[in-house]
Amino acid sequence: MSATDIAWPYGFDAAGRTARAAPEAHIRQMLEQLLFTNAGERVNRPDFGSGLLQLVFAPNSPELATALQFNMRAAIQRYLGDLIDLSALEVSSEDSTIRINLRYVIRATGTAQAAQFVQQG
Repeated sequence: MSATDIAWPYGFDAAGRTARAAPEAHIRQMLEQLLFTNAGERVNRPDFGSGLLQLVFAPNSPELATALQFNMRAAIQRYLGDLIDLSALEVSSEDSTIRINLRYVIRATGTAQAAQFVQQG
């Protein structure tokens, strides 16, 4: 683990030090942070985020899912493109629920990973 693999959400380990995460878990945590952060929330990074939380309250439709998929793909490529190769990104919407399925390869290890995120409005 490197010094940058700080676990999210921030917490402490059993020894009272800053909790750390394994590299695979850390990348998944970074994806979660990127997807669920609105633009303007981060100091010195006003455009960081995917806009997911802003669109959750919009009328749910296939067009919304497509727009969200485009925004998320661009954000992941911009902020995490040096760490992962995005293989697949699927956004589906049902009633008030948006489901995001990701498949990616960690560049440093060549390990294929999958992650699912669900947000209810």
